[in-house]
Parts: sequence; C-alpha cells; structure tokens
Amino acid sequence: MLNPTPPATSTTWPPAGPRIESVLGLPAQQLFASGDLDEARSMVGRVMRPHQLGVVGAMQRLDARMHHQPLGEVSLNRLRYGANVDIRPGSLDDFYLVQMPLSGSARISSGAQLVDSTPDVASVVSPDDDLAMRWSGDNDQFMLRVSRSLLERALVGHLGCALNRPLRFQLGFRWRECPAWRCLMNYLLDCTSQHADLAAHKLIVHQLEQLVAATLLAAHPHNYTGVPSGRRGAVLPRHVRSVQDYLQAHAHEPLSAEQLARIAGVSVRSLYAGFKEFLGVSPMHYLRDLRMERARAELLSGDTHNIAGVALRWGFAHMGRFSAGYKERYGESPSQSLRRRG
Repeated sequence: MLNPTPPATSTTWPPAGPRIESVLGLPAQQLFASGDLDEARSMVGRVMRPHQLGVVGAMQRLDARMHHQPLGEVSLNRLRYGANVDIRPGSLDDFYLVQMPLSGSARISSGAQLVDSTPDVASVVSPDDDLAMRWSGDNDQFMLRVSRSLLERALVGHLGCALNRPLRFQLGFRWRECPAWRCLMNYLLDCTSQHADLAAHKLIVHQLEQLVAATLLAAHPHNYTGVPSGRRGAVLPRHVRSVQDYLQAHAHEPLSAEQLARIAGVSVRSLYAGFKEFLGVSPMHYLRDLRMERARAELLSGDTHNIAGVALRWGFAHMGRFSAGYKERYGESPSQSLRRRG
C-alpha cells in the first residue's frame, strides 16, 4: 500500500532520463507523433479538452508528439510541439492541470494570473479560469492532469464541511523548492515504470489518486490554505472501533481517509487524531498493516507462486518497499514465506 506521503527519494529533477523515458517515452505510451496541426489538435483534445492551436511564425514547422499514462482520475502526460505555438483551451471545466517544463518555456495566462513557466517554475491551472498559452518550440512539458472531483472530495474531507467557493490554486509553482512534490513525481514514475499494467489494479490506482490530491493540496497555496476545519467533533473509542470494523470488512476495496471520516461522522483531521490517541497509528497506516497481513496469509496459503501479483492485489505498488516492510514486520522475506508454506 502507498504511504500517506511519498517515500524519501532523490530530489534530482528532471528525473534521470531512463526513468521518465520508461514511462513517457515508449511506443506503448505514445498517443501520437505528427507534423499535422489538425491531427495534433484533435489528439491532444482527446486527453485534455478541445482547443484552438496555431503555429507562430512562418518558418515554424510542427513536430508534435504526446505520451499518455492514465491512472484513474489522474494521468501522466508528456507533450511537445517542436514549434512556437499558441494554445487557447478556454476554461478546463472538470480538471486541474500541473505543467512542469522539462526544457524550454511557456507563457501561461489563467484568469487574472500570468506566469512565465520554465523548468524552475511550473504552472497549476484551475478549471474555472480562462486559459491561454504560448509555448516555445523547445518546450517539452511533463503534465499531471487531476480531476476536479477528486481534488474537491479530498478538500471537503479535510475541511469537514462543504466548499463555499471553487478551489483555485496559485498559478506559479516553484516546485523544485518543494521536496514532497518532487518525491511524489519520482514515486509516480517509479511505480508506473515497474508495472506496465498498473492502471488495471484498482487499489493501487485509488491510492495514487489520493496521494496526488493530498500532496497537491498540502504542497501548493490555494484559496483554502489555512482555513480551519469546520467540524471538530470529539473522536471517542466507538468512532475508532466503527472505522476499524469497516476496514476489516472492506480492506480489499479502494478506501480513502475522507470516506472513513464520513463513516465516523468527524473530519479527517479529527479521525487521524483519534486513531493516534487510541491506537498509536493513523487510519491509513492501520489499513496498510491490515493489507500486509492479508498478503502474508495469501503467500502462506499455498495458492499462489506470484509475489508481485499478491503485492499488487493488496495495494503495494513498489516491490522494493513491499519486501522491506514485509521482512521488517515478519522477520522473513516474501519469498521465504512462499518456500515454507504448508
């Protein structure tokens, strides 16, 4: 299972060539490659939204290509046009877009905000703001598309009350100065490069979605930053017990902290505090331990020979971290458990 925060990794960025190329550089992830303006506009519009696209300069020739890795309500994308272009999508409506140039630059106008985006300065575009962009010919963008619904659900869960205005982020994001965000990007690339079929594993995808939403909300300023929780009900042992019982019965399903807080009838913040007080761990840590127990039972059952399959089935995307956590908890590796089953 994924931790609530990304694991500590190297903070070098852009990530090493092989890492990003193994996710957003292979033919399997390539959505298109074309010098035709209409084709490029149509293909990009399928992933993002319909938009106006124009080449700037008579001597410019389009050399566009896009790679795409869907992960539920999140997707990893890499896009370049190979020419100076104007892009006018208008408002994005149902998703947020984080654009991180790997090279080159772009001028991003979103609502009343304007930023010159470079490899040091990303842009975080909010869905209600009118968007217009000019990308340089050498602009190669690594982009994270995040559904509006996902972020709003996560924010409502953390606040414990309904939103009274649309969530809007500050446009410019000096993400190199944010270790949590850099680690998250490296972690997403690591997980997706290890498992070509990662998107087929619903527990993994759900956890990645929750991790992206929580990290973006915590890492980058928005118009709810600093707003206190609107529901601070005291968490009693019965609240914790009801959530424990639910986790025991539904550990095989995608679960979020926001969902568990609704079951307890308190805010996410209060639920975490209650679990810490009465059990000494967070609810998601408790769920991770529970899923580790289920994975161990499956390895010892004699019904499987595939450690990676068991790990993915129970929400563990990173095999190195799964094996290390397993050995620390049980004093033996997953392969040793397999050998001594029965």
